[in-house]
Amino acid sequence: MLLEEAQIWAQITLPLAPDPYPGHNPDRPPSRFYVRVISPDGQSYTALNDNTAIPAVPANNDVGRHPTTLPSIGGSKTLWRAVSVRASDGYLTTVAIDLADVRSTVRSLVLLQVGIGSAVLVVLGVAGYAVVRRSLRPLAEFEQTAAAIGAGQLDRRVPQWHPRTEVGRLSLALNGMLAQIQRAVASAESSAEKARDSEDRMRQFITDASHELRTPLTTIRGFAELYRQGAARDVGMLLSRIESEASRMGLLVDDLLLLARLDAHRPLELCRVDLLALASDAAHDARAMDPKRRITLEVLDGPGTPEVLGDESRLRQVLRNLVANAIQHTPESADVTVRVGTEGDDAILEVADDGPGMSQEDALRVFERFYRADSSRARASGGTGLGLSIVDSLVAAHGGAVTVTTALGEGCCFRVSLPRVSDVDQLSLTPVVPGPP
Repeated sequence: MLLEEAQIWAQITLPLAPDPYPGHNPDRPPSRFYVRVISPDGQSYTALNDNTAIPAVPANNDVGRHPTTLPSIGGSKTLWRAVSVRASDGYLTTVAIDLADVRSTVRSLVLLQVGIGSAVLVVLGVAGYAVVRRSLRPLAEFEQTAAAIGAGQLDRRVPQWHPRTEVGRLSLALNGMLAQIQRAVASAESSAEKARDSEDRMRQFITDASHELRTPLTTIRGFAELYRQGAARDVGMLLSRIESEASRMGLLVDDLLLLARLDAHRPLELCRVDLLALASDAAHDARAMDPKRRITLEVLDGPGTPEVLGDESRLRQVLRNLVANAIQHTPESADVTVRVGTEGDDAILEVADDGPGMSQEDALRVFERFYRADSSRARASGGTGLGLSIVDSLVAAHGGAVTVTTALGEGCCFRVSLPRVSDVDQLSLTPVVPGPP
């Protein structure tokens, strides 16, 4: 643009004035240009200069055809952009323009760009912060979940994100791992709880067994001491009591050994067993034991025959213990009824009496080892407190269940349910290992 201006000025005939230029001409508008002309004979003329500053043009007035930046004469800070053009008539015209407006414009543009750049940086910073915060939100939730799990909340899980994202796949894998850890911890706690319960039951069992054995041993020791000192007048009675206590202790030891075998999951000798025949034998045996008591046998209505796969000797013991329990814990006037039959896919055995019955608290604990609803009466009748516990263990070993229905003043009814033989494959008539009682 400056070169074009110089060419235009070179073609215009201006009134030339010798240096120094007299100043602004009020007859024309002010101009930003400085124009200096050198005639062919070397005379220098200033054609135009409305600025107080003067560019430092070389003495020959030629700055070249390419724009050049020149300082001002006299220490002024004004900079100029100048170019020289030689006309066809030999005149050399130098045109310069003050850069103050250009510098002001550039300064304004720089400030504008700085402002815009700063605003853009602020917007980008806020947007970047929001994006980063949104991207890191899953990690914060992972941290909160980890802290909760560390505090014992094993059921906490991280939020499930989209499975196609890295965070989604991580949350899916992490939740799976947490579920496995929860199951493992729950299993370990359950095992520890079972171990503690087993230890408590074993400790209680040993305590009760020691207590039960101590009574006959103390009795035998006392009668033996009387015999040794010669203080017994009726030696026959003394020996009879010793024999009775020894028999009682032997029964207790036999019951303990049976429970130990059941706890060790010893195999049962299975065969087809007719419960009706067992119930008939149990009723006859009970009548022989207590001739004055009314003991009846009833057959329940139901489809099929009450046959099961079981160990006959153990099932006889179940009936024997239930009938003995009814006889021992009821007065002689109480009737005992043995019922047998079928109900659906099960064979049913029931031993009922119309004695005093039990409270619901006693009924809930009646199958516990060494538990007695009436401790003094049970010991007086020669019971060990293991009869019903043995019944429960034997029935469980045969895959059945035993329950009791009772109330105070309404008697008791013990009901045994066993799977009928028709529902079992005949090829399975081999010894099996009973489950835990």
